[in-house]
Amino acid sequence: MKSLFLVIAGCLISSGCISTKPVHYYTLATTAPPANRSKSDGLILLVGSITSPPALQDSRIRYRAGSNEAGAYEYHRWTEQPGSMVRNALMRALRESGKYQRVLESGSSANGDYLLRGKLEEFDEVDLASIQTKISLHLELVDRKTNQHIWDHSVEREEPVSGKTVAEVVQSLDRNLQHVVSQIGDEIDQVVAVRH
Repeated sequence: MKSLFLVIAGCLISSGCISTKPVHYYTLATTAPPANRSKSDGLILLVGSITSPPALQDSRIRYRAGSNEAGAYEYHRWTEQPGSMVRNALMRALRESGKYQRVLESGSSANGDYLLRGKLEEFDEVDLASIQTKISLHLELVDRKTNQHIWDHSVEREEPVSGKTVAEVVQSLDRNLQHVVSQIGDEIDQVVAVRH
């Protein structure tokens, strides 16, 4: 019986059914927020969830090859879901602007003047003539007092990848996201400033 178990285990290992490859985990770079950049008489901005399609809710890093083929790296994963990483990056950028009294995660007990929420459509490596990363994000800003949508915006941006490794893809996605949240932060600042 013991020898049969060893034979089966040996067959599984040699056929690749049991993987011995390590899983690599990645996260985006974060910066420490500057001290006391809030505006004491400013507005309170709530940042709600950034939803995503089921393919992005998996922790695996995604890629697309051509217009129809999509896949994921089995041994290269995010430490958290891309929607959460985008939400955290937006919150950091809006806090660092110093234009709000507070920027908080929305929740049942959080009160604020505006609510920002959205959907992350793409957060992928794209393999065409060259390797790039692509972020596609749709956001809306809601006035909490009137429950009126005051801003609706979609952004789609591509960023070149400097090499061919997954680590370089992650660095490109990080740069890409920093550009996207900076652009979005500036636009939200302008929309809110016009109303107040």
